[in-house]
Amino acid sequence: MKIVLHDYFEAAEGGGRLSLTLAEELKADLAYGFKVKNHPYFQRGALYPKGISFRAQCKEYSLMPFTSVPVWRQFLLAESFKRNTGFLSGYNTAVYSGFYAPLAVANHSVGKNIYYCHTPPRFLFDQRDFYFSLIPFLQRPILSLFNSYFKPRYERAVKIMDCIVTNSENVRNRIKHYLGLDAVVVYPPCDTERFKWRGQKNYYLSTGRLDKLKRVDLVVDAFRRMADKKLVVVSDGPELAEIRKLAQGAKNITIKGRVNDKELADLVGNCIGTVYIPRDEDFGMSPVESMAAGKPVIGVAEGGLLESVVAGKSGFLISADPGVDDIIHAVGQLTREKAEEMREKCEGRARLFRKEVFVEKMEKIIADLENKEKRGCGNDTK
Repeated sequence: MKIVLHDYFEAAEGGGRLSLTLAEELKADLAYGFKVKNHPYFQRGALYPKGISFRAQCKEYSLMPFTSVPVWRQFLLAESFKRNTGFLSGYNTAVYSGFYAPLAVANHSVGKNIYYCHTPPRFLFDQRDFYFSLIPFLQRPILSLFNSYFKPRYERAVKIMDCIVTNSENVRNRIKHYLGLDAVVVYPPCDTERFKWRGQKNYYLSTGRLDKLKRVDLVVDAFRRMADKKLVVVSDGPELAEIRKLAQGAKNITIKGRVNDKELADLVGNCIGTVYIPRDEDFGMSPVESMAAGKPVIGVAEGGLLESVVAGKSGFLISADPGVDDIIHAVGQLTREKAEEMREKCEGRARLFRKEVFVEKMEKIIADLENKEKRGCGNDTK
């Protein structure tokens, strides 16, 4: 018997989608810290229609009530996975996803443990100062205390794993640098059946989450200076109000906020191209979804985009530390005609990240582990 453990289901995000894909395809049970009511991934047919009947049979474990109190929530998640997962003794193989779920490995000493690491917690390592800057000064000592509590427990849990899988060479290098551990790269799955070319309307699209690390404010600022070019911004996040304020008065910019999966697929499938310029992105599903729809990506030459986007063929990669002028220049290059020329290369590139490829590689890793005594994933399977 297999089980997949994921931190929690609150927003519609890639780690949750990946975890549910694994649970569906492995016919595994599912455990999570909490799940908000009416989460989009748990609606009938929301992920993959063939999984409907299985989802009804899957055993789900919810470990704690929902709370939105910062730091307290992180502490409860860590403690819940550590203390409330005695049921793991009934499973042969456990797959962990997220920051807090790996702490449950202490309750699964008999059987195989696989950690799909989206990234080592950036609030503990490379982005520590950035995350501290987001919270009020008087609350920072509390976060510092939590980090002191959580970091050694996280590091200890990860070292117990039989195998660490990750989403990109970029994150593989992070794992080696900060944790001193090896990992195997299996790129996350893109639903290439959902994202398809639907036509070409007169707008560019931004789908990045609205937080500071995604730099959507720079994209909006650039389009404010290109009144003849239309921009549609979808997604949600803590910067939504600021982005709306920045776009105020710009008739060529539409801020839609969060949209459902169908509308997102329609918007991606009908745009000229997408603009996605995050700071050191782990991997990034948005560019792959864009390419699956035959739409070129204006991205940054940094992080996971160096592995997904082929510069000049499936998109344009600008400076890792871009300015408004860099974006304006790239948009000028990506004309409607140029975007159509790049369609075939985009679609071909996206096929490397199909769901079927991801599932096949994960199934092989699990089967190989279950059939041998020693730890380790073997050779890179990306």
